[in-house]
Amino acid sequence: MPTLNEMVDEVRANLQGYALRQDRITYVANAAGLTTTSSSITVGSASNLAKGTIEIDDELIWIDSFTAASNTLNVIPGFGRGYQGTTAAPHAQYAQVTLSPTFPRNSIKKAINDTINSFYPKLWIATPFTFTFNASQTTYALPDDAQDILFVSFQTTGSSKEWLPINRWRLDTMANVATFNSNNTINIYDNVQPGRTVQVFYTATPNNLDSNTDDFADVTGLPESSKDVVILGASYKLLSYLDAGRINLSSAEADLNDGKLPSSAGVAASRYIFALFQQRLNEEALKLADKYPIRIHYTR
Repeated sequence: MPTLNEMVDEVRANLQGYALRQDRITYVANAAGLTTTSSSITVGSASNLAKGTIEIDDELIWIDSFTAASNTLNVIPGFGRGYQGTTAAPHAQYAQVTLSPTFPRNSIKKAINDTINSFYPKLWIATPFTFTFNASQTTYALPDDAQDILFVSFQTTGSSKEWLPINRWRLDTMANVATFNSNNTINIYDNVQPGRTVQVFYTATPNNLDSNTDDFADVTGLPESSKDVVILGASYKLLSYLDAGRINLSSAEADLNDGKLPSSAGVAASRYIFALFQQRLNEEALKLADKYPIRIHYTR
């Protein structure tokens, strides 16, 4: 199953095909690697060294100057490490160094999570929650992440272990927090035997991916088949910035390639990917609706 790290690599590979240039890459040559405070970085090659941004693993670093004779990059004091909101981290010898990355990993991760956050209410995760029914109580607290209710049932007595549906219930998403310690409550109006377990399946927004090793399906709660929807969503969000990125000259070859493209090439590609994204999003939403059909409920 794909991890966040693999998804970032896939998005970057797709986007570089539209950028018409390959990122310039070298590696960390410091024998002991780098610590979180290292201010001098020795790299394997002096080719294309310049003042500006480099990327090592997930960290962006601002280089203030360089010495080509010794392949050394000098980090600006203060804000140089952990540049642009990234986190300063140790890096091993031979770790990849990307010079002036077109699509920083940090930006790709943000686009991936922004896409996941935009899915609700079309795509959601189904989450179970149980509580014990009390004959003197009609209202029960639900977790704060509950958005809507799919189905409510209770476990019957006896050896059949049957779960019967509860048809009369009401969801309140503006409950009194002081009373229930939650904004969400459910009112049960059916006759349920006291002491029985009630199970509520509710919808919740998918979870974000934080660690590079996070498994897509396990962490987000989304089906494996929706991974490509996330890839498309992140790609169209980042593609629209390509046109602005072409303004600055990064190399003679890149400038020559840029001259062959219309000024709105990035926007046009972004619109195309967005159309594919919408199509796949609707397909996944239909699959989810078929798996969890709407249950009619009656309230008092």
